Amino acid sequence: MLNQRQRAVVWAAAGLVAIWAAGFAGYTVFQHLKVTAEKVRAYVESVDLSKLSGDARARAIQKLADMLNRLSPEERRQMRLGRAAESWFTQMTEEEKGQFIEATMPAGFKQMITAFEQQPEDKRKRAIDDALKRLREANTQAGAGAGTRGTNRPPLSPELEAKVRSIGLQTFYSQSSAQTKAELAPVLEELQRSMESGRMGRGR
Repeated sequence: MLNQRQRAVVWAAAGLVAIWAAGFAGYTVFQHLKVTAEKVRAYVESVDLSKLSGDARARAIQKLADMLNRLSPEERRQMRLGRAAESWFTQMTEEEKGQFIEATMPAGFKQMITAFEQQPEDKRKRAIDDALKRLREANTQAGAGAGTRGTNRPPLSPELEAKVRSIGLQTFYSQSSAQTKAELAPVLEELQRSMESGRMGRGR
């Protein structure tokens, strides 16, 4: 028969075990639910979008958008560079592409473009130059790491780069097709990273 002190010790020990078990279970569930770049790639490769239609197709596209939105900023950047979802994007209708782009744009994205356009012209030019330079460097690293997977492409075609510089980012983005917005997305996300980190304000 346990006395009162012993019972208290037993109950305390049982409570600690229960807390530890609950914490471990929560961690396991979190790891299972956590979205990674590898899980996104696996999902894209496991589903043949061309064979889906109606609600099933819409749900599949929305699930991909949700998974991309749950990635960390760095993994999201690598997914953009690696163009893991490109095979799906090319199969989407113009309406689906537009909805997908809107759904996967980072929070505060449009406000960033507005703030960017309010910067002096020399700062805007320098910020675009720096963003393209960082993306080229990241693209080169991704291409080297991917071997022959073909990720090493310029962040923007010369034609698009010229239009962004001459027309202005906000005007050009608002008038662009979904396909062009998809090509612009990595550059715009890099500009947003620069503004949030304060690099743009500091200059060179």
